[in-house]
Amino acid sequence: MDVSKKLRGTVRIQEAPMTDVKVMGSQESEIAPGVWQHAPGVVTTSLQTALNWGRQNSMWYLTFGLACCAIEMMATGGSRYDFDRFGMVPWPSPRQADLMIVSGTVTEKMAPRVRTLWEQMAEPRYVIAMGACATNGGPYHQGYNVVDGVDKVIPVDVYVPGCPPRPEALLYGVVQLQRKINVAGKQEPEKQKQEKVESEAVKEDV
Repeated sequence: MDVSKKLRGTVRIQEAPMTDVKVMGSQESEIAPGVWQHAPGVVTTSLQTALNWGRQNSMWYLTFGLACCAIEMMATGGSRYDFDRFGMVPWPSPRQADLMIVSGTVTEKMAPRVRTLWEQMAEPRYVIAMGACATNGGPYHQGYNVVDGVDKVIPVDVYVPGCPPRPEALLYGVVQLQRKINVAGKQEPEKQKQEKVESEAVKEDV
């Protein structure tokens, strides 16, 4: 006798039908969707594209802040905005860090320390100037002890304006940096090809 029928009278427990899963023990989220199940297991690409893909999706940023912009940077790394979904990991050591986010005012005393940390970072290394102070000195522009932009100390890849910029602005700056990394090393052959075409056209005119 059915136990559920004995207890409740009319209710019967039925087992859910088994789904047709080819690989036993696999979760539904692990199976490739749709047409990708029938795609070949070989992907062709260039080495530069693979390197750029890995670099743009695994940026470890150095955890240090200089002023109030650092609060916004910490908020971006929190659960509400979630830096981790971009593959970004906060890292306390410059030896393994890929990205330096200069978040705050750079004073004349702090500038050599910023330069030292940047030099200790592994290549390739990237820098985001976050906020007005790191971009051009902000409200302390041309102050006696403030550097008018961190680009006078280290090279900067992306500038994020604001005083302070919101976490969304920093996220947008990271996306712009990812786009810049994605095209690294790809434009040079195209430029060389264009220069070759132009040089051949000049020779034909001569």
